Amino acid sequence: MSPPTLLAPPVALVCAKTLRCLALLALCALPGLASAHNVDTSDAAFLQAQSGVVFWPYLYLGAKHMVTGLDHLLFLAGVVFFLRSLRDVAIYVSLFALGHSLTLILGVMFELNANPYLVDAVIGLSVVYKALENLAQQRGRHFVLDTRAAVFIFGLCHGLGLATKLRQITLPEDGLLMNLLAFNLGVEVGQLLALSAIVLLVFVWRQRPQFSAQALAANWLTMTGGFLLMGIQLSAYWVASAN
Repeated sequence: MSPPTLLAPPVALVCAKTLRCLALLALCALPGLASAHNVDTSDAAFLQAQSGVVFWPYLYLGAKHMVTGLDHLLFLAGVVFFLRSLRDVAIYVSLFALGHSLTLILGVMFELNANPYLVDAVIGLSVVYKALENLAQQRGRHFVLDTRAAVFIFGLCHGLGLATKLRQITLPEDGLLMNLLAFNLGVEVGQLLALSAIVLLVFVWRQRPQFSAQALAANWLTMTGGFLLMGIQLSAYWVASAN
C-alpha cells in the first residue's frame, strides 16, 4: 500500500494550485469590477425611451444587473462563505436586500446626491471588509462590528451605488415609482438565482478536505479584488475632480 503522503498532494501544493486558478479568475473578472453598477448603454437608451409603467422590462433589467454585478456577487459570496444553515443565509441576505432596496428606491425618488465614484469605492471596501472578516473567523477571531449590522449598512451602500447610475440616465417621471419597484423586484429575483448557485457551490465545496486551504486563498483574492475596485474608483474620482 502506498504511503499516506502519496494519497493526497501536500497542502502547500494545493494552496499554490488554488491561488493560480483563482488569480486567473480574478484577472478575467477585473473588467467587470471596474464597471461596477454601470448600466449598459443600450439598456439606458431603452429605459429613457419608455413612458408610463413598463413592468416586465424593468424587472428583467433588474435581474440582469444583479446576475452580472460582480461586486454584488463577491460581497454575497463573502457573506454566505461560513454560514452553516439556510436560515442564517436567509437572515443575512434579507438584511442586505432590505438595505439595498431602501437606498435604490429612495435614492432615485428623492434625487439623493452622491458621487458615484466614491460610492463604488465604498462598495469595494465592503468586499475587502467581508474578506477580512472571513479570514479572521477562519482563525477563530471576531470583528468588533456586528456582522448583521455590517451586512445591512453595506447593503445601503450597494443600493445607493445603483441609484447613482440610474439617476445619470434621467428616467422618465411617468410611472417612475412602479418601474423602480419592478426593477428592485428583478434585482431580488436575480439575487435569489445567483445566491442559490453560490450557496450550493459553497456547501458542496465545504465538504472537500482541501476546503480550509482553498478558502484562505479565495478570501485573500476576494480582498484583492475589493482593493482593486477601490483603487479604480478613487483614481477615476481624482481624474474627474481635476478636470
